[in-house]
Amino acid sequence: MPTDLITPQDPRSQYPGPPSSFEIQHAPATQAAMSEKPDCGEFSYKGSGRLAGRKALITGADSGIGRAAAIAFAREGADVAIGYLPEEQEDAEEVAKYIREAGRKAVLLPGDVSHEGFCHRLVADAFEQLGGLDILVNNAGRMGKTEGLLETSTERFDTLMKTNIYSIFWITKAALPHLKPGASIINTTSVQGFDPSPNVFDYAITKAAIANFTKGLSEPLMEKHGVRINAVAPGPVWTPLQEADGDKKKLEKLGSTTPFKRPGQPVELAPVYVLLASQEASYITGEIYGVTGGMGIA
Repeated sequence: MPTDLITPQDPRSQYPGPPSSFEIQHAPATQAAMSEKPDCGEFSYKGSGRLAGRKALITGADSGIGRAAAIAFAREGADVAIGYLPEEQEDAEEVAKYIREAGRKAVLLPGDVSHEGFCHRLVADAFEQLGGLDILVNNAGRMGKTEGLLETSTERFDTLMKTNIYSIFWITKAALPHLKPGASIINTTSVQGFDPSPNVFDYAITKAAIANFTKGLSEPLMEKHGVRINAVAPGPVWTPLQEADGDKKKLEKLGSTTPFKRPGQPVELAPVYVLLASQEASYITGEIYGVTGGMGIA
């Protein structure tokens, strides 16, 4: 699947259409268990030193979009600490290999971000082992599907809230004292936060909250700390998150309603994370960058 990211080509056929082979995995799903693996830039992303010497913490970096960001950051010159669930160790070890092959330091920090205590340890360990912290990417999340409001349990709702939005509050709050002027925070929201689908309405609530969190903090973080905060809003992207307690009918059509007639690949989002992390984005804060395959976030 890896494609040339330099030579101009037709983006409609640059990657496959909806997945032809997939498995509904019990959450958390792993990339290692996917029969049709996404392109996270392992063999396609080329760096150019845009993040030389930076120290980054990325949650949910074992697979999918977080994995693509971790690989891209390392190839742009950053040392990277990756947060992930212990069940995702195999995927995390593979990401660490790519980071080290890029000549950068990889720090593996397993744990569950739905627990406040771990979120505090995650930031403290990343700061200590990296020797600093310049970039924070809040990307970890859960999705799955629900059959409607009456079928949605309090346990599911609580888990989504704690994993997807409480964790960002806890991690960002813990990281802020370590971030110096010029640092960057990047959150992962979703097109679902702007145009929710019924079978993931509760997931969509968390993604809308992340967008609001990003915009609400942009002014005080800049005025008081000189720290930028932005978010990326993916559309339908082929990642293990789609298979985790997912919807078979949805996966069979994933990305087919976009103008591209295909889902995005994680590597197609990586350059946006790199831009927002870099000094090139020095005048960008409080923005939501849609990478939706033309679906839009307005």
